[in-house]
Amino acid sequence: MALQRTFSIIKPDATRRNLTGAINAKLEAAGLRIIAQKRIHLTLAQAQTFYGVHKDRPFFGELTEFMSSGPIVAQVLEAEDAVLKNREVMGATNPADAAPGTIRKEFALSIGENSIHGSDGPETAAQEIAYFFSGLELVG
Repeated sequence: MALQRTFSIIKPDATRRNLTGAINAKLEAAGLRIIAQKRIHLTLAQAQTFYGVHKDRPFFGELTEFMSSGPIVAQVLEAEDAVLKNREVMGATNPADAAPGTIRKEFALSIGENSIHGSDGPETAAQEIAYFFSGLELVG
């Protein structure tokens, strides 16, 4: 199988608690290689653009305010079947439902403050990667 890329964000609740290294260690232990990474602070407008697909959902305002509340770490991950691997190591959106050993089970504070975002498919990953990174920044 060919290498695949996916996108991940370490969210403000996790960066605020200095969990970037611990989360990266879990991603790498799962076989995901970090090929691009940057720490940034999204504006509300940038968060609204990124999460625009959810603009009609009731949680949109809360989500975008949270994602612009502090620094995030945007990342591109690479592995065979990277999207699925990343989703497995992240765990269920609701940390109460997440499997033991997953990022969300260990680090999430709530459904909203669940420490990590990951692309849900290859097409979404490509769009999300392009939003945050130029081709020159992908150094796999």
